[in-house]
Amino acid sequence: MLTDSALTALRAIFGDRASVAAAALSEHSQSESLVSGGLPDAIVFPRTTAEVAALAVWSAAHRVPLIGWGAGTSLEGHALALTGGVVVDFREMAAVVEIRPSDRLVRVQPGITREALNQALRTTGLMFPVDPGANASLGGMAATRASGTTAVRYGTMRDNVRGLEVVLAGGQVIRTGTAAPKSAAGYDLTALFVGSEGTLGLITELTLKLHGQPEAVMTAVAAFPSVAAAVDCVIATMQMGLTPARIEFLDQDTVAACNAYSRLTLLPAPQLLVEFHGHPQGLAEDVSRFRALADDFGARGLDWAERQEDRTRLWAARHAAYRAILASRPGAKAVVTDVCVPISKLAQAVEETRADIAASGIPGPILGHVGDGNFHAILLVDPSRPDEIAIAKALAQEMAQRSLRLGGTITGEHGVGFGKLGLMAAEHGAGWQVMGAVKATLDPLGLMNPGKLVPGQG
Repeated sequence: MLTDSALTALRAIFGDRASVAAAALSEHSQSESLVSGGLPDAIVFPRTTAEVAALAVWSAAHRVPLIGWGAGTSLEGHALALTGGVVVDFREMAAVVEIRPSDRLVRVQPGITREALNQALRTTGLMFPVDPGANASLGGMAATRASGTTAVRYGTMRDNVRGLEVVLAGGQVIRTGTAAPKSAAGYDLTALFVGSEGTLGLITELTLKLHGQPEAVMTAVAAFPSVAAAVDCVIATMQMGLTPARIEFLDQDTVAACNAYSRLTLLPAPQLLVEFHGHPQGLAEDVSRFRALADDFGARGLDWAERQEDRTRLWAARHAAYRAILASRPGAKAVVTDVCVPISKLAQAVEETRADIAASGIPGPILGHVGDGNFHAILLVDPSRPDEIAIAKALAQEMAQRSLRLGGTITGEHGVGFGKLGLMAAEHGAGWQVMGAVKATLDPLGLMNPGKLVPGQG
């Protein structure tokens, strides 16, 4: 609990934008998945970097943890206050600071969402392509090194963050990166903070790389006779040098859920959703090559959507897949997990995961951004049954261990939070202790998002 003097000092900085109301505390203690934590002691809504810096000074003086909050869409408990503290909700820092079309750069505050940014860019001929599915905040996406449906062509947040403004523990404000396309000057601090999950500081501004809006777009959906056939088609597509903007996999259970929820009529079989961006002439060639490949792997019902409304409907259904899967078992909660493996091991990883889920007795539809080896399992459990929760967590653990055995990672885009903290040593070995040493140097009091990502935080 905050002391009276600490709360008074906090309100001196934020006034009525510092809340201890029960409703606000409850709102900021929820997770998108079945990962839970405690209540924060207070919520603040900063409007400037100076306020965030003053907050960090206050945090050090009163020994109170700070936990960053964007749109609240994270899946591994990244933004939950495990030991109390102050949640820093960036919703009022959501402005576009500067658009530099000639440099293909934009500066934004952390609370702006990817959809709002692209709306602001609509007349420039440019776009920000990273699409994790949820309408997440850009600050949260950088903090978790988010990825998504378009990463196979445009890269992840790691590839698209050019620079940051960060408030460190104790209140120091630093800037990382430059507007230049490259630099050989010193440590890459931008890369250090992208993916640090708020454990090293609070991001208060981002400089992002933009991409040209494509001249033409084609989206296809195709059914395959088996999961292996669909995944093998993905592998062949990438090995042939085709560069789809998106290539998404939905297993048969996911297709059934999406058909029911979004009123689609997809064939009841594993599906690929593929989208190509480019010049009309080059696009026609890519489409032709993919059609031939899909035929080789037994694709049925290959249907191309050229009209904007048809493409939008398909991708809206894909983005609603999580809600569709939840609706397929009313009252269920989800243990959501992701892994990423080398593309050559993708079919093996998906097939073995499906076999484990089938033997477990609980539903677990699979979908994912398989063009870069990344897939997800949505493990549906009755929250009143501890046995089902234990089974789901064991499945998630085995998925991660399998990924490591195949040369992959425990998470391709969800991040670690505290949900996957226990798996970090297995992936990184002694390197995990180095991460802990960096944390101790920049945050010696352990006040920045404690309990997440690094050793000694569990």
